[in-house]
Amino acid sequence: MKHHAVVFCSAALVVMLTGCSETAAILTPEADIKALKDNEVQWNKDYESRDPAKVAAHYADDAVLMNPGMPASKGKAAIQKTLTDMLMDPALTLKFQADRVEVTGNMAYTQGAYQMTMTDPATRKPMNDHGSYVTIYKKQGDGSWKAVQDAAISEVPPPAPAPAKKK
Repeated sequence: MKHHAVVFCSAALVVMLTGCSETAAILTPEADIKALKDNEVQWNKDYESRDPAKVAAHYADDAVLMNPGMPASKGKAAIQKTLTDMLMDPALTLKFQADRVEVTGNMAYTQGAYQMTMTDPATRKPMNDHGSYVTIYKKQGDGSWKAVQDAAISEVPPPAPAPAKKK
């Protein structure tokens, strides 16, 4: 009987310690926060490389990318097409950095500022844009973080509409 009590207590202790370590991982997400920050540093480098496949690799298969002035790109194939078009612009530069990173379980988000230069489709001249962004991430089975929602909010006002033509 004593043997059964020892086995039961040992098993209970293992279950409790396992539960505590999982809870501690959720309550102390420093490693995940560092991984997300490191991911965004690499993402900036991938934009510099101008390789759409490398940039698109940061997105989950069912992700949505929302950029100012263009329709949302839904799914990795649509996102890679959008990125390919963007990266063909020789004037394109993009830098972003999070000033807030939050992790809850297998979901996280980063929020920060971006600066971008691209060719204005109307004038064909380089234009500067800046604003805020929010990226929502989901932790993948392999432990990596992939963007599932990525939205940029421009702080640059849209151009004034062209004056109406007189008849």
